[in-house]
Amino acid sequence: MSKLIDISVSLTAGIASDPPGHRPEITYIDHQQSAEDVVAFFPGAKTDDLPDGEGWAIERINASTHTGTHLDAPYHYASTMDNGVRAITIDEVPLDWCFQNGVKLDFRHFEDGYVVTPDDIDAELERIGYEIQPLDIVVVNTAAGVRYGEDDYVSKGCGIGRDATLHLLNKGVRVTGTDAWSWDAPFVYTAQRFVKEGDPSVIWEGHKAGREIGYCHIEKLHNLEELPAYGFKISCFPVKIHAASAGWTRAVAIMDGDSK
Repeated sequence: MSKLIDISVSLTAGIASDPPGHRPEITYIDHQQSAEDVVAFFPGAKTDDLPDGEGWAIERINASTHTGTHLDAPYHYASTMDNGVRAITIDEVPLDWCFQNGVKLDFRHFEDGYVVTPDDIDAELERIGYEIQPLDIVVVNTAAGVRYGEDDYVSKGCGIGRDATLHLLNKGVRVTGTDAWSWDAPFVYTAQRFVKEGDPSVIWEGHKAGREIGYCHIEKLHNLEELPAYGFKISCFPVKIHAASAGWTRAVAIMDGDSK
């Protein structure tokens, strides 16, 4: 029997899951609060007519598509991909990209703000004894994973640079993932680098690699520490939102027994 590991975070209000101004808001409406709304559909009905006087429980969410565990579409990074083709939106992402063999690269030892290189990726693949296959979903375990919801979460972990991203994409990878807030290094470190070097190409460089080769990535993954290096599948089908740049996903790792 397959073992399922939840690698998603809960969409939660009131925690430091995103920078200020980008955090979700959730209004919870319980069975008592909604009772009047329910009986309004039925002329003459009273709340006492409902079992235990209860209506329904519902929630209203004010959030971007980039809160919680979500899959970014190429359209998020730029209006074009594949060197000039119109970038696809989340409802156009091929479903076969979203259910494939998974590979975990352990980058927890890199300091916050470090930008991963192709050599770093090759060294980790050599360490775990794995060769990337086309359409593998490659996820990176960073120091940010265990800090989700804490005040330092957004500034924790390493990021994946442009060259490292293209290194994976040239091997046929089309979905990557991270347990950090962003696939790129935390903005606070990129800002320092930009001020020092004056080079605008460092801004969002991993994301912008999608202008050359279209790809998706999952952000705000969780529990990657529970995964082996390979020998599992990842399911990350996004919510189908018309013409959107991202969609929330209940990402799950599926292990069958030969995990390493």
